[in-house]
Parts: sequence; structure tokens; C-alpha cells
Amino acid sequence: MLDIAAELNRWAEEGRDFAVATVVGVSGSAPRGPGAALAVDSEGTAIGSVSGGCVEGAVYELCQQALADGRTVRERFGYSDEDAFAVGLTCGGVIDILVTPVGAHAPVRDVFRAALSAAAQGEPTALARVVRGPAELLGQALLVRPNEAKWGFPRAESGGTYEGGLGGHPDLDRTALAQARALLDTGTTGTVQLSEDGSHCPGGITLLVESSVPPPRMIVFGAIDFAAALVRAGKFLGYHVTVCDARPVFATRARFPEADDIVVDWPHRYLRSTATDARTVLCVLTHDAKFDVPLLKEALRMPVAFVGAMGSRRTHSDREKRLREVGVTDGELARLRSPIGLDLGARTPEETALSIAAEIVALRRGGTGVPLTGSETPIHRDGGERGAVAAA
Repeated sequence: MLDIAAELNRWAEEGRDFAVATVVGVSGSAPRGPGAALAVDSEGTAIGSVSGGCVEGAVYELCQQALADGRTVRERFGYSDEDAFAVGLTCGGVIDILVTPVGAHAPVRDVFRAALSAAAQGEPTALARVVRGPAELLGQALLVRPNEAKWGFPRAESGGTYEGGLGGHPDLDRTALAQARALLDTGTTGTVQLSEDGSHCPGGITLLVESSVPPPRMIVFGAIDFAAALVRAGKFLGYHVTVCDARPVFATRARFPEADDIVVDWPHRYLRSTATDARTVLCVLTHDAKFDVPLLKEALRMPVAFVGAMGSRRTHSDREKRLREVGVTDGELARLRSPIGLDLGARTPEETALSIAAEIVALRRGGTGVPLTGSETPIHRDGGERGAVAAA
């Protein structure tokens, strides 16, 4: 639901009644993951998507029914072998949908409004909802804010602030709060199983925890024409993009109008001073040893998602030699993606930016980079994102 927070927040501020259908479980091949949402207001306006088109019509009707009767329901959609024209996912997967009415007097409205407002303003927040369990608890929601100011926002009070409640055993809210905050700290969306009394073990209740955090960072080092194209690709993928170069004549707003930040500084010095996390992507396009070596020495020792460097294979070989000479280990060098990008036969800056973006997405999602045609690799992978990039 938080993926459409900006529009839903506007609906809430305008006092509209609406119902929201959220993907709360996925198995097999499915186009959207947990947290994807479709919302319908009392006038029949719809926003968002839960399946990329496969079951939107049926889910739209469920939302209208929820607005009419005020009931929260959970429905499962999958491909029907008996009737290929039945409502279902033709891709062969199965998705579970939770449909929640958010009318003027709905118990969850205040919690939803707070969550939508925070997400729309870019504040870190997590919304935990009961998506499987006793009927009286289904759809109950808990809004969670972070304990620490790691996202650049004020730290919550000791123990953390939260709003709403799950309506069960007194320990349930406390356990849900701890589990939701753990997912929020890494910026991930996922499910948690609890017993009805709040203990953390497979049992009677499943929570969907949706995290909304500031966008991950992409830092592009080297203010060249290829960087301008990569900035556009990075913005398209949802990154907060910074361009850094020590040469003020090149690092200008006129050359990089779409960048969020433009920094004139020595790359390694800037990298030491700026905030990074496990979602951060570093793209080194300078291919100049006096910039590359000190920068990569710093970068390869940081817990970031991706470190890539542009250059020919000859440049890469020379760069590896220089990095070893300054103490970079083989293990650290193994993290370097160089030459940066997938083999697309790219020539132009735009094509090169596409190849770099493709490698970032492949690493982030666990893709192989091989053509889907003729291969047996899955199109949609379970488990979201991989390794250090699981927080994006």
C-alpha cells in the first residue's frame, strides 16, 4: 500500500472513503510482490495495481464490495487449469490479496492516515498488518517508526513510537513492534509469523510489514557524458543520484540538470564524509588512476550494495595492480564490478548507461543477465533482493 502513498494520502486528506487491496503473499511466477496495492474510492476511481492486469477487474469488484459492507477479506488468485478463462494469473503463479475498507469510521483509518502521510513525505515508517489469523484481528494495523536516526530523521523515543494496535494479546503489539522495526531498519517488506499470544514462532498469525524508507543512493564519480546518461537511468530506477567530480568546470548543474546533488570534491574524500548504507550503489566512471585508486580503496572496504568501475580490460588490469600495491586484498577486489555493465554491445552514453543499470538490477534481484528466450531461468524470483542489496 505504501507504494501508492502519495495519491492515497491525498484521498485521505480530502476525506474520501476508499478500500485498498494489498498483495500479502506470492508463490510461483507473479508480476507484483508483497505490498503492491490497488485502491478504489467511493466514486469508483482506481489507482495502483496488484497483478499488472491479470486480476485487476476481480480485485476492483472486491474493493467495491468492501466499501459497501465494511468487511476486510482475504482472497487467493491463481491460474485455473479447468477453466482458462476463469479469473486467475495466466503466468501460473498464485497471489493472496487482503482487501481492507478505509471508511470515515473504519478502526484502521487513523493508523492508515498516519502511515500514508509519513510515507508521502519520505519519512521512514513501517506498517504492520494482520493478514492471516482470527477474523476479528484480520486487517488490524500497527504503525512503527525507527529507533535510530539512520535515515536522516529524528530518532524515536526509547522503545520506539508506534500508533494503532493489533487488538490481541497484550504481548502481541510488543512482539509485532520489534519484528516490524527489524524489517524497517533494513528497509524491507515481508511477512512475519507469530503465535496469537505474540511469541515469535510459526502459528496463528501472519503479519505483513511494509517498509517505506528514503530512496537508496547512487553516487556517480566522474562528470562525463556517460555520467549524464547514467544519472537519468538512476533516477528512472528510483535512486537519489549524486554526481561527484573534483573539476568544477565539469561538475555543474547545467551539465547534470536531473541529478539530486552535484558535489565538487576529490571523490575519495567525499566518499569518506558522506552517508552510505547497504543499498548504496557506487559507479566510478573517471577511469583515471589518480581518482580511481584512492576512491576504490575506500569503496571496496565499505558495506555498500554495488561498486563498479568503467574502463577497458587493459585499464582494469592496470587498476587491479595499482589497488593491490596500496593494500587492497583479493577478497576486496572480488567485489569490484569492472569493466562495469552487462555485455549489450553498448556504444553510446545512453546504451552504456542501460548496460550499467541492467547489471545493477541483475545483482539487486539475483538475475543472470542471460536472455529469457530459450533459457529455463525463472522470470520472477521469490525472496525479493539478494545479499547486501536486500534493503533497496
